[in-house]
Amino acid sequence: MGSMFGSVFRISTWGESHGDAVGVVVDGCPAGLVLSEKDIQPELDRRRPGQSSITTQRQESDRAEILSGVFDGKTLGTPILISVGNSDARGRDYEHMRDVYRPSHADYTYQAKYGIRNWKGGGRASARETIGRVAAGAIGRKLLSVKYGTEIVAYVKSVSNIESPVDLNNVSRDQVDANIARVPDSDVAKTIIRRIDEARKDGDSLGGIIELVIRNMPEGLGEPVFDKIDADLGKAILSLPACKGFEIGSGFEGTMSTGSAHNDAFYMDEGKVRTRTNNSGGIQGGITNGENIVVRAAFKPTATILRAQDTVDDRGNEVQLKGRGRHDPCVLPRAVSMVEAMAALVLVDHALRQTAQSEFL
Repeated sequence: MGSMFGSVFRISTWGESHGDAVGVVVDGCPAGLVLSEKDIQPELDRRRPGQSSITTQRQESDRAEILSGVFDGKTLGTPILISVGNSDARGRDYEHMRDVYRPSHADYTYQAKYGIRNWKGGGRASARETIGRVAAGAIGRKLLSVKYGTEIVAYVKSVSNIESPVDLNNVSRDQVDANIARVPDSDVAKTIIRRIDEARKDGDSLGGIIELVIRNMPEGLGEPVFDKIDADLGKAILSLPACKGFEIGSGFEGTMSTGSAHNDAFYMDEGKVRTRTNNSGGIQGGITNGENIVVRAAFKPTATILRAQDTVDDRGNEVQLKGRGRHDPCVLPRAVSMVEAMAALVLVDHALRQTAQSEFL
């Protein structure tokens, strides 16, 4: 059950890092949406490995293939299966750690839970599993764009202690994709690229924060009390590999404010209720209010590094382990597409749930 996500727009991801393929089954997509691999491939290209000098050098084309649910270029309303082959898997790179638990990785916990684990690349714990999420998110993004004109833009806000200034209201995807760090400010991007490259050469890794802004979402979406839209966004984004923190609107910084300063005052703008500020991050009481949804997600430094570390093997012997293989020195640039995808999946699911409630009678 842990590989399924969503209520109406429901996905199930499948596959392991070094298996034959990975992918997703999407159920609940409305019939009649014009859809092809061309809608999905750009998102996978942003996520794929080997795209720059500061990402893992695993070389995968990550070509999406739709195997069901689409006919004559339109969705049928039936399950959509998308498959992406693994062509550059190197299981031998992990042979030396088949009996050893990598520090801060999922090796030990998967063994503790299932009594068996796939030691080649981490299996399902690998970020390669997110291919299915990104492919499904591309469908969700298109549905939201067609229905509401929704824009979903994520970007690298900071890496380590280097932070980029961002204009939330105007930052664009073109700005984000203008450099390999996916940092909107080009000058800060150069500094971050140098810092990531230094960590890579030193056999180490870095973490940081991704910020996400969602524009043109209607008010009224969300299912209190347990399926509040901010709660579902939190669950979705925290389910991503290496994500360790989530906040919305003013987040933790808002705790330093007062109610009088933090409250978002309402006003009327051409017959529409608006707020003068957006400390709530576009969500109040677990329901969208029509303002921009703003969230931030913290990602830890990549667990697998090329330095010797103290650990134990599966027989309890203390050993040292030095990572091999191909790994991101910083997950942030590739995680941008993953954060966007999970947000799209939450929003399209809530949009369809709202439609079922509001249009029944």
